[in-house]
Amino acid sequence: MNSGFSALNIDEVYVSKLQDLNITTPSTIQAESIPVILQGKDVVAQSQTGSGKTLAYALPLLHKIDKSSKELQTVVLVPTRELGIQIIQTIELLTEGSGIRVQSLIGGAAISRQIDRLKLRPHLVVGTPGRVLELLKNRKISMHYVKTVVVDEVDQVFELGSMNEAEAIFKGMQRERQMLFFSATMPKPIQVVIERWMQEPVYVQVNPQQRTSETLDHLYFVCQEREKIDMLRRIVRLYNPPAAIVFVNEIDAVAEVVEKLKYSNLSIEALYGDAGKQERAKVMQDFRGGKFQLLLATDIAARGLDFPHVTHVINLDPPIDADHYVHRVGRTGRMGKKGIAISIITPKEQFIINKFSKTLEITIEEKEMAYGKVYEPGKSRSSAASQHRSQGEPAKRRSASEQSPKAAEGRKQVGAGRLPREQAAKPHVAASADLLSKPAAPKAAEKPAAPAVKRKSEKELKRERKNKGAPRWLKDKPNKPTT
Repeated sequence: MNSGFSALNIDEVYVSKLQDLNITTPSTIQAESIPVILQGKDVVAQSQTGSGKTLAYALPLLHKIDKSSKELQTVVLVPTRELGIQIIQTIELLTEGSGIRVQSLIGGAAISRQIDRLKLRPHLVVGTPGRVLELLKNRKISMHYVKTVVVDEVDQVFELGSMNEAEAIFKGMQRERQMLFFSATMPKPIQVVIERWMQEPVYVQVNPQQRTSETLDHLYFVCQEREKIDMLRRIVRLYNPPAAIVFVNEIDAVAEVVEKLKYSNLSIEALYGDAGKQERAKVMQDFRGGKFQLLLATDIAARGLDFPHVTHVINLDPPIDADHYVHRVGRTGRMGKKGIAISIITPKEQFIINKFSKTLEITIEEKEMAYGKVYEPGKSRSSAASQHRSQGEPAKRRSASEQSPKAAEGRKQVGAGRLPREQAAKPHVAASADLLSKPAAPKAAEKPAAPAVKRKSEKELKRERKNKGAPRWLKDKPNKPTT
């Protein structure tokens, strides 16, 4: 068995199931959080996105549940429906056949069906604060026997205006309780909530200075606002990621971006908060199944989601602050995998990237694109153009036998330095210059010249064009004599 998880006093049943999921070694946040949570202490845990925070609290919670009881014992609060479903799926994989009952209480779903399922007496529920509070007020659930409450992505839960709802849920718990706050970022306002509700909390911070994954490469491209969609198209064509998430700030921009990229034959669908429940679920399922390449999302829609196959995150709009940048780019480069975070900015947005780089203590490199390759700033035009010419000229250059004799002769004269390029381009000028500079040579026997064809004047050509299709008597009419 896996000595790593076994050393954390995790039941061998769960260790075996983790091995079936190819999880053999606990991450740092798991190794530091699990023992403290098992001791029953309040915990404030901060770690990079994609570092395994869900298992860090789920595993010890399952150990503390009394299977023989019919009461609700654990509540996990989440900011979004998608994150709640993802957590439920993870816990169900661990509890299959164990006798522990779990249920989701997500806003937007049919409340009547949720009430019917509550008759099965779940031990653990995962829900959004609004829906959980609604069921509490309707006395469909009770917090009286709840021993542990987890707030996942705690900064986002409170940012969405759910702080009052979350605190109303806390009030229904007994005094002897355990509270766990997890997130990649812990803004200062959260400290007030921590002091109000937690008792001597243990702070677990895994390398807080390194707020983004070390396996991430951070890049940005500069263009004008009107060129952003085309720049995104070029980036996707160049990198060709198997799966990428594209972030925008405004919901109103989602439909426009999707239509423009679909017009460019890119495979893209959108995930945003205002979409219907079934539509969002289908988009999530299709993206996980690899049915399309790009997922266009807002910050709220993609918060906390885990897509193992995502290799690139692209910011079509810059995030509103450094914390949002951390959560966005954390959708890739998870659990030690490589990832690339790309931002598309205008010259006026340059200071935002500089601020993120300084605040997060990371290097965000500027890049330029030319001839289907990425270059350092200022080097793309010169090096790419010269490379393109050196590669492209042999294919375009025609052999001497394919060139016209006059053009070949002109190039020979230019190469020999006898004539300027302007004269070499005009053979009759070169011939005139030779006649003036050289004495006439004796003529050899020549073939008789073909009779010269008299060229029609412009007036005659104009008259022919004008009379085209006219009756014969008009065509045969003689021209008026010119004076």
